[in-house]
Amino acid sequence: MKMEMRGVTKRFPGVIANRDVDLVVEEGEILALIGENGAGKSTLMNVLYGLYDADEGEVLLDDQPRTFNGPGDAIAAGIGMVHQHFMLVPVFTVAENIVLGVEPTRGAGRLAVRRAEESVRELSDRHNLPVDPHAVIEDLPVGLQQRVEILKALYRDAELLIMDEPTAVLTPQETEELFTAMRALKDQGTSIIFITHKLGEALEVADRISVLRGGEIAGHTTPAETDQDQLAAMMVGREVDLVVDREPATPGEVVLAIRGLEVVNDRGQLAVKGVDLDLRAGEIVAIAGVQGNGQSEFVEALNGVAEVTGGSIELDGRELVGLHPKEILRAGVGQVQEDRYAEAMVAEFSVAENLVLNTWDAEPYARRGVLQSRTIDELARKEVEEFDIRTPSIHTDMGNLSGGNQQKVVVAREFARDLRVLVAAGPTRGIDVGSIEYIHERIVAFRDAGHAVLVVSTELDEVMALGDRVAVMHGGTLSGPYDAPVDRDAIGLLMAGIDPDRPVTASGSAEQPPQT
Repeated sequence: MKMEMRGVTKRFPGVIANRDVDLVVEEGEILALIGENGAGKSTLMNVLYGLYDADEGEVLLDDQPRTFNGPGDAIAAGIGMVHQHFMLVPVFTVAENIVLGVEPTRGAGRLAVRRAEESVRELSDRHNLPVDPHAVIEDLPVGLQQRVEILKALYRDAELLIMDEPTAVLTPQETEELFTAMRALKDQGTSIIFITHKLGEALEVADRISVLRGGEIAGHTTPAETDQDQLAAMMVGREVDLVVDREPATPGEVVLAIRGLEVVNDRGQLAVKGVDLDLRAGEIVAIAGVQGNGQSEFVEALNGVAEVTGGSIELDGRELVGLHPKEILRAGVGQVQEDRYAEAMVAEFSVAENLVLNTWDAEPYARRGVLQSRTIDELARKEVEEFDIRTPSIHTDMGNLSGGNQQKVVVAREFARDLRVLVAAGPTRGIDVGSIEYIHERIVAFRDAGHAVLVVSTELDEVMALGDRVAVMHGGTLSGPYDAPVDRDAIGLLMAGIDPDRPVTASGSAEQPPQT
């Protein structure tokens, strides 16, 4: 299927999300769509998928104008969408999820289970996307769950697939498997729009690349005609340093000592299993891992909000287990939470108010229970300038900022305090290359000032770029940390729970045993 968008404009009150956008994906082509947060990628795809009506312009499928009054119309026209956050029922089987809503039935409207399973198996074989129709979704690794999402769209006869950040939670090996599947689908005539912020992946798998900036098309190119630096400049409108510029670490004393840590999740299951780790002043330890392997519970334990059932966490010899989260904050533990929307900000509060969320009740921001607005505003103006936070005003609601600027507020808030250690979970999750560059620079500068840093991330590029020592969490246990540089593929195997048959250290020396 050929898809063309001509002159598409979408307005919201006070905002033009897309302006006069022209976009084409040919039949049997992979088009990478890249751009900063707030560039208009999601809005444009929501227009294509029938979730929004365009204010101007038109959508053509195979040169015929089409109008969609909802996703049902888009699906009926042959458009499928694979969402970044999977739309699957965890307790259902693969087959049940794939046919959900268009189930084959037999007498009295009962589900024809065997026919559904046979259809899924045939579809899986035809597209070389092997998966067991009987498997329960919650028992599958994320790579296979994503495969189910793709099959769900193909089951509905999708000829054009929109894939929204499909590699966000995949290991490097699972990413390569996905790219193999995408190329096979392309060869069978399926058109694919691949939304990503990972420029290397766009260059690797796309036939063409379109760049959105400020709601408008900044340019179209091909992998043969460009590179990561040029793409980043097209996205941001300036040159971007994609490599973290840093000197080797000079580690000092142990600041945070973790011994035999055990943590249960919200279902009462053991999620962190006997983890040992030392964080030293003047170094960054980076932990890689696929979501759901205990990293969230591990970070929550360090912040005092998860149930620790065994082990200890000592900051400069002081036991943190059992302390209130506010006591841990006051002790000098900085926190960049994994989900800024749910855990790190209040969207209805102003930028200034968000900058003192952790310290609003302490001097100099409060005296005798009264907020000192002038002092808070002075801090906000200083942090907005220092961290290049793009906001109309320090009194603008946090929810009105772009994702990258929201994250800058979160990071600025922590660095404004007197810290001994920074615990950063997904510090650049879901933000653009310009903001990533800036936040990485600040983390390295914090390390260089003699502080200890723990980075926990599902982004292997981030782990490789920042870690002076690199560890992997899988199934609640920790492998490593290993001294950088490390072998990317070996780390990827550890993320999948596979013991690599080669050294983890990139220098080629013998693989290091787990260490603290």
